[in-house]
Amino acid sequence: MKSIVRLYFLLLALTAALLAQDHNVVLVSIDGLRWQDLFRGADPQLIDRDDAGMKGAAAVRERFSGSPAESREKIFPFLWGTVAKQGVIFGNRDKGSLARVNNKRRFSYPGYAELLTGRPHDDIITSNDLRPSPAPTVLEIARRELKLDRTQVAGFGSWEVFQGICARDSSSVFINAGYQPLAGGHWSARLSELSDMQFQMLTPWRSARHDYLTLELAMEYLREAAPRLLYIALDETDDWAHGKRYDRTLEAAHNFDAGLARLWDLVQRDSRYRNKTTLIVATDHGRGRTPADWTSHGEKIEGADEVWFAAIGPNVERLGEVSGGPVVNQSDIAPTVLKILGLDPGLLEGAIGRPISAITGR
Repeated sequence: MKSIVRLYFLLLALTAALLAQDHNVVLVSIDGLRWQDLFRGADPQLIDRDDAGMKGAAAVRERFSGSPAESREKIFPFLWGTVAKQGVIFGNRDKGSLARVNNKRRFSYPGYAELLTGRPHDDIITSNDLRPSPAPTVLEIARRELKLDRTQVAGFGSWEVFQGICARDSSSVFINAGYQPLAGGHWSARLSELSDMQFQMLTPWRSARHDYLTLELAMEYLREAAPRLLYIALDETDDWAHGKRYDRTLEAAHNFDAGLARLWDLVQRDSRYRNKTTLIVATDHGRGRTPADWTSHGEKIEGADEVWFAAIGPNVERLGEVSGGPVVNQSDIAPTVLKILGLDPGLLEGAIGRPISAITGR
């Protein structure tokens, strides 16, 4: 009897390994999007305040106002209309679901370093300066262990600092971030057009291009290169929040959700990805909770450690909006990605995170 049980579990493990060989992951991060706005909708503390950037924004107020349930579905129709019904969303503290960062810095580069390496680097990453990742990232490890071509693991970011964040060795995976032309290769006309367009459609920030262009570049790259692991890092919610423009922050959040919908539709229509791709969505840090500090984050801002995660895919448990349950951490995302790809999370040097079983399904 014991031998039959052992054989059963061996077959389960082999089946899981075979399925992982053909599985893909798309990881998307959105900079500094508060859990309050995702779960509660437009903040009543901010929606009527001129000093929060709402002066002359009656159309935005009308578009996104309502009860918390109504407002959040207006801002995030894909996350609440699709992901919440077919996948899982962590981080609603009103329902006892806690998602947090472990790093003490609570700003962007430390958050992304934790997200991609499975642990904080508080002693090394102390600024947002452009520098290589302090450790091999999940992108590099996946490419190495799966023996993939460099083009099969890619990172696209709106912020130029992702040229360093994505890898300790920038030549190890394909990276395009900030105002950066596409390097090498014979690209399609559409990819070349998008690459040129970024220099014609300028943002107010010299270090970050429009999220729309980053997402379109990444989606066209997915069509053309068919990567096994694709990371897309979007930015404008954070930029507008720092600029004290809650109107633009809400619009950027809505555009982000619309971009996720387009991306998931592409995944589901492509036979190379349909029913064998997991989409994971994360954020790098939280923000302040009040009209006085909602624009800010960092180690002195209460609430800056509060984040959220979402996922949808064939193996993701359909838990919807999670109530209670164990704490999930930013350090858990990289091990989760490796587990989905059939790799040992222990490959992440010094990682403290653990795979999130509700996302891996195994």
